[in-house]
Amino acid sequence: MPPDPPRFGLSPECLYRLAPPLTRRKLECFIRPATELSTGVAEIPEAVDDFLRNFLRRAGLSRTLNRFEAEWYGSAQKLLTETLPVAAAGFSFVPDALTHGQLLRSELETVRRDTDRLRQEVLVAGEALVRMQRERDFHRLQYRRVAGDKNRLIEDFKELKKHLQSYEPALRQLEDKYQAALRHKMLISLKKDRLQNTTDARQNQEKSQTTKEKSVKKSDSAGKSPAKSPISSRHPKDTEFPAACSRLVNPHLAQVGFEKCKSAGSFSLSYSIRAHTLPISCIDLHPRKLILASASDDRSWRLEIGFIIIIAVGMMHLCSCATFPGGNKDFIPLLDCSSLQVRLWDFSRGRCVLTLPGHSQPTWGCSFHACGHFLASCSADRTAKLWDLNSQRCRLTLRHHAASVNSVCFLPSSNLLLTCSADKSLAVWDARLGVCGSTFRGHQHPCNHASSNPAGDVLASCDSRGVVNLWDIRKPAAPMATVDTGPSAANQVTFSPSGKMLAVASSDGLVRVVEVGLCVASSLSGHRDGVQSVTFDHTGETVMSAGSDGLINIWA
Repeated sequence: MPPDPPRFGLSPECLYRLAPPLTRRKLECFIRPATELSTGVAEIPEAVDDFLRNFLRRAGLSRTLNRFEAEWYGSAQKLLTETLPVAAAGFSFVPDALTHGQLLRSELETVRRDTDRLRQEVLVAGEALVRMQRERDFHRLQYRRVAGDKNRLIEDFKELKKHLQSYEPALRQLEDKYQAALRHKMLISLKKDRLQNTTDARQNQEKSQTTKEKSVKKSDSAGKSPAKSPISSRHPKDTEFPAACSRLVNPHLAQVGFEKCKSAGSFSLSYSIRAHTLPISCIDLHPRKLILASASDDRSWRLEIGFIIIIAVGMMHLCSCATFPGGNKDFIPLLDCSSLQVRLWDFSRGRCVLTLPGHSQPTWGCSFHACGHFLASCSADRTAKLWDLNSQRCRLTLRHHAASVNSVCFLPSSNLLLTCSADKSLAVWDARLGVCGSTFRGHQHPCNHASSNPAGDVLASCDSRGVVNLWDIRKPAAPMATVDTGPSAANQVTFSPSGKMLAVASSDGLVRVVEVGLCVASSLSGHRDGVQSVTFDHTGETVMSAGSDGLINIWA
């Protein structure tokens, strides 16, 4: 039987040198030197394991062959791998085909598992790619739609802008007509007042003559019954408004030209008065006397008369004080927010003499007419009411504002009433007719307070962001000047008796004095909390302020 082709491994000569003596003798029978070969063709030696298998198969040693197979792949192979690199330098162990096949099969299994895993990942990635492509297409369509809408809106905006520009000449023309109508209205009102003066004088003369004639007739015909007077819907005690504003003398106009020129930055804190334990809501000075009234959240009001303090308990908010005509009594109107009433107090006796209910929500302010017979009040119910103090009833309810009416005051020596509201507007009313004559709009935040200068031709208003607007009463379209005292709220604004300075009570604890002509503000620091109310004295050289810290500061 011819030998098997040689494999990679040790030659028989090498195995002979490494084998033990007994095995070497058995191998001598098969291994011959190359010089003893009769032929000239060199034989390629067989591998050791193939040689031994062939030898044991020829000899019929089957059990020895099985034993050899077991030992060859067991301990003999281990022995060769341990001793071969030391015994024969320069040789490396070459694994047999079975071991190499097992390694290749294990690597193949690993590669297959990796291939399956990569195949699953590729499938998942493909699905994600398809989903992202669909979303991309959807968003692309949405973008195209939104871009189209945007372009259409831009075109519409351009067309509306052109359309608006075409209306601007008409709007300017209407504005000019409106201003001309306002001026014409003011001229008509002045002419009406002049005519009313003449008619009133004539009526007074006629009344005096008729009364004389009636007295003569009554004396002649004592037995005849007197004629019945016509039925009237008016209350018999109702008071007539002064017919002409010229009859009402403004006591402050005499001081306009004679007040000392004092700059806004020259005021400094003279002294402080601990008037109340809780925040002071309002202070006001008597129109003629050096009497300062204050009201607080501790439900009391006080009068500072030199070193004498008069205290009354039961009220929450003070608005103003005035002298009631027809007597020498001084009254103070106060607002009771808890019972929604206006109460009139006689401070000489320290008790309430009149209660005026009518508002449905808390009342915020009130003001006396210059003649003293009428009182105006404002409330959070979006109305202002005009009270007749003789008949003790509400004469008019003024409805125009869309939010709470925060302040009300009569313009000096006139029948005009000024209101401001949280709807960011001011209104001037004719108190005789209850008609809103003009509306001032220009604030961007709710208005807290409004007042007039002594001449009655300039108005000042402040809002919850500290912006103070100055208005010409004849031009309600826009403010003639603006002073920013913010960002804290401005709670009250008051003119000096000359009208040249303006005091502002701010929630940041500062009192700001503004020069009206220059619109320059100076700050006075002395309160530990927000300032709620501020006023000037009769000469304009002293500023009095009250705040939430319960103090009244005097600045001179």
